[in-house]
Amino acid sequence: MKSIKNVFKTVRTKSPILYGIFLFHAVLALISLVGIFIDDRVLMGINVWIKSFKFSISGGIYILTVGYLTTLYPFSNRKRNIVNNIVSWTLAIEISIIVLQAARGVKSHYNQSNLVDGLLFAAMGILISIIVMTMVFFIVETIRLRMKTSRPVQWAILIGWIVVLLGSWVGGQMIGQMAHNVGVADGGEGLPILNWSTIAGDLRVAHFFGLHGIQIIPLFAWNLTKRWNTLERNRILLTVLFGLAYASWIAFTFYQAKQGMPLVRV
Repeated sequence: MKSIKNVFKTVRTKSPILYGIFLFHAVLALISLVGIFIDDRVLMGINVWIKSFKFSISGGIYILTVGYLTTLYPFSNRKRNIVNNIVSWTLAIEISIIVLQAARGVKSHYNQSNLVDGLLFAAMGILISIIVMTMVFFIVETIRLRMKTSRPVQWAILIGWIVVLLGSWVGGQMIGQMAHNVGVADGGEGLPILNWSTIAGDLRVAHFFGLHGIQIIPLFAWNLTKRWNTLERNRILLTVLFGLAYASWIAFTFYQAKQGMPLVRV
């Protein structure tokens, strides 16, 4: 709990713009949650507000993560502010479009039913492309610079960014086929809240685990460093092995989805 409070305090004081956009996502998540309970409209088999609720939470976690990680790079204040503003406003506009489309009761992704929806979907594609470029930037900087953390954690951050890029590539695969399901049309039976298909392949599984690798892998390395008193090279080795295993899991879920098989069949 103390570590979580430290993350919030660090982001609030050193990355205030990202902290503000994190709070914006939190407010939109609360609005979406209320919408789930008071709005009975259904889209693609689920409540119209569930998608904006999920994206608000996921986006907020990502923003908080970036806000903390940027403090570990030896960036100048100007460089850090530029990166923070790019990530902040790009994701703020992205989530605003998703919530707007939820309020309208229409799809935000893969929606080209009319000019307005097509333009909004195209805008989302441009915004995500910008975010992907920042991921590439972080990969390069993680390789190039000595971060203000232990070497096992820096290795974990590097692998985490690569995995996030892999998860984004899976998102590109969904855009390419204009759907997230494989074998059936979108909107069929799915797991509660997540709505991952339980009858066919669903690329959102690999996409989800990919995007959250930047939290899971560094947290593993951080706990490993705290709890395992051994040579640094041993901690680095185990961190790399964990990262490779995590990436392999994503590759498996992607392969499974492409074969038309659900993660969980109900």
